[in-house]
Amino acid sequence: MTTSESTELTRTLAELRAGVRVTVRDLTDADIAKRTTVSELTLGGIIKHLTQGERAWTHIMCARPGVPDRMFDTSQYYLDGESLASLLADYEAAAAETDAAVAALSDLSATVPLPEAPWHPGVINHWSARRILLHLVKETAQHAGHADLIRESLDGAQSTGA
Repeated sequence: MTTSESTELTRTLAELRAGVRVTVRDLTDADIAKRTTVSELTLGGIIKHLTQGERAWTHIMCARPGVPDRMFDTSQYYLDGESLASLLADYEAAAAETDAAVAALSDLSATVPLPEAPWHPGVINHWSARRILLHLVKETAQHAGHADLIRESLDGAQSTGA
């Protein structure tokens, strides 16, 4: 049985998302707001950032007009009284939106323009849906690693169950 490239990419992304959920298992709302390293990152902030990233990149991949909401907003890492349950529900919803958008694509090679970044005024790049998906995989894997470190610093738990 063979699977499509988009299926393999979304399956890999789903596995990474599941790993993030494992990392925050059995935590309280207070736990996800704690800084356990010199970084400003918290577990809740990482989930919030991953959610916003999924939504922003899905917006771009679907060639929707305008800059995605809060794409260049660094405050997305900071919690404002959000609960773990609400953050995870929002993350699941964003993931479902991404997966549905990918399933609707007929060609991962089609390119779309990226929004003009504040740090590169006047420069418009074009990425394929494939590159956007690979970017989401990379970002999710990178932040899952950050989450592992924060969780281990919090209470010694490891995502592998140790």
